Amino acid sequence: MAESISTKYMSLRSVLIVWFIVFSIVPLTLVSWYSLLKFQSAIESEQLQRLKANGREIEVVIADYYNQLQSNRDFFSNNPQFTYNLSVNDISVLKDISTEWLNQNAATSIAIYSRDGKLLSAAFKNESGHAQHSSSSEKIILNERYLSHLYDKFDLGVVSNDTGENKFELILFSKVVSASGKILGYVEQKIHLKEEFLLKIKNKLKLELILLSDSKKIVASTMDLAPTPLNDVISNKNSISSLEGMIDIKNKKTTYGFILYPILWDKSAINFAIGTSKKESQSFLSSVNAAFLGVIGLVILFLSVTIVISTSLLLRPINELIDGLRAFEKTDSLVQLSVKNKTEIGLLTATFNQMSYKIFQARNDLKKKVKELEKANTNLKDAQTKLVHSAKMTSLGQLVAGVAHELNNPIGFIYSNTAHLKDYSEKLFKIIEEIEKNPTNSEKIKEEYEFSYIKKDLPLLIKSCQDGAQRTRDIVIGLRNFSRLEESQLKEIDLQESIETTLDLLQGEIKNRIKINRQYENIPKVFCYASQINQVLMNLLSNAVHAINGNGQIWIATTVIKATANEQGKVQISIQDSGVGMSPEVIDKIYEPFFTTKDVGQGTGLGLSISYGIIQNHGGDIQVKSEKGVGTEFIVTIPLVQKKKPLSHFET
Repeated sequence: MAESISTKYMSLRSVLIVWFIVFSIVPLTLVSWYSLLKFQSAIESEQLQRLKANGREIEVVIADYYNQLQSNRDFFSNNPQFTYNLSVNDISVLKDISTEWLNQNAATSIAIYSRDGKLLSAAFKNESGHAQHSSSSEKIILNERYLSHLYDKFDLGVVSNDTGENKFELILFSKVVSASGKILGYVEQKIHLKEEFLLKIKNKLKLELILLSDSKKIVASTMDLAPTPLNDVISNKNSISSLEGMIDIKNKKTTYGFILYPILWDKSAINFAIGTSKKESQSFLSSVNAAFLGVIGLVILFLSVTIVISTSLLLRPINELIDGLRAFEKTDSLVQLSVKNKTEIGLLTATFNQMSYKIFQARNDLKKKVKELEKANTNLKDAQTKLVHSAKMTSLGQLVAGVAHELNNPIGFIYSNTAHLKDYSEKLFKIIEEIEKNPTNSEKIKEEYEFSYIKKDLPLLIKSCQDGAQRTRDIVIGLRNFSRLEESQLKEIDLQESIETTLDLLQGEIKNRIKINRQYENIPKVFCYASQINQVLMNLLSNAVHAINGNGQIWIATTVIKATANEQGKVQISIQDSGVGMSPEVIDKIYEPFFTTKDVGQGTGLGLSISYGIIQNHGGDIQVKSEKGVGTEFIVTIPLVQKKKPLSHFET
């Protein structure tokens, strides 16, 4: 009880305030925020719809231009004087007709072509608005693509824009035919859209307009665009035909909302950016935000005062009860509290008085039992000491047998390599002696004693002996770990590198007899007790080698088992051999200590038992699949990270 009271607890008032914030203030704030967000969205939606409506009005104006040019086309086709002079290519009369016509309509220029597409006459309106002939003597021929299009149709609308000269022209090519349907020639009409056109639309619709080229460069605008990044924003827009939302741009401390609105001119598009100031809507939104925040602040203040007063009235009798509990803890005498009300708190106080009386009686009985338990505890400690000593002696016997089994492989491997080392050293000495006697035949002498092969194989042989010695040293260090002379250390290891090292130690038994098939995935390093995992790999690979009589194969595969919501990531190792295999009866016993299928003196039966204990204590799993006469597969699963230190297989 003393331990629980000394712990720091959050006050009930704090808990109530937190719940109040979670279930009152937070929902109120979220509702207010959502309402403001929807309100702002509604305002922006209204502005967007208004800009689209303005775009449709501009679309009507452009359509009127197109219809007017088509009416002009009809005028040319129905004018006998014009069609006759066009058929005979009377340039002087055509110039007079085009000049007179140009002064009476909205087109800014007109060009008349023969039926072959050659320019006959061209006129344009000068800066004062009067028509005049073009003085260019250059021979101009109508584009073959336009002629091909006009072969089947009467009109072709084209939008021409030149951002270098800030020109933007609406062009209508029309063919002129005789009453019999014969093509007499072609007429090109142009309307040049200038900033005056944009200003006229601006004054009428009270908005800002930007005229864009096909490459999304600004050609004309009703705004001063020099200090604004509007050109870059529109240029970076993915789709010029996007009407899904507005682009917010600040220009001279004023935010404008623009939409991109393409208007068709026959098959071509006139790209407009239509915008309006957001100053008034932003001011209105700021006022609404301030009003919402004010209401939220008043509600929070009112609720805060209410919760403070209510919790103070509620918690006063509870604090008195807590003081009584603390007093009960500090004394062995009976503690009783007065019941001041008839609510649940009064019932709690009465219950405390009953509990206090029962605990007071239990304490007296407990003191009598403690003395009896102290005597029994002394007897148990003596018995426990004897049991621990017996268990340690049993583990020591298993450890000695296991170490002998583990040391046999690397020492035997080193011993088998010494014969090759002796043979190589004798040949090297002979090579030296022969070369000293006959230096001119050095190459022949080296070839006779296989110097190239010795030079290649000797470092590998020495390295494998070093690895075998290192493995022997690791086994001795593992023995010290088992005997607790020093604690084994956790570290990251590369399992594939450990597998290759173990195969090198077994190379003397594998060479020229067993084919190793590797299927390695890109696996991360494993945080484990390296010496123990290496011991498992040595046991499994050594057993696989010994299970193969004569020639055979071993398949080694590594893979990653990804982490899930319930389990951490793991690495899986599969070691499969083409050996003699095992029967179901043998599989049931392979993890039992001292069980072995080898002849007497060739195995202790502890290798798989030790390996099973190591993998289990690492939080992993080891499974076996085997069929008599087919082979055996061991599947080892190890977590990537150890949550705690695994116990030795021999610890009690």
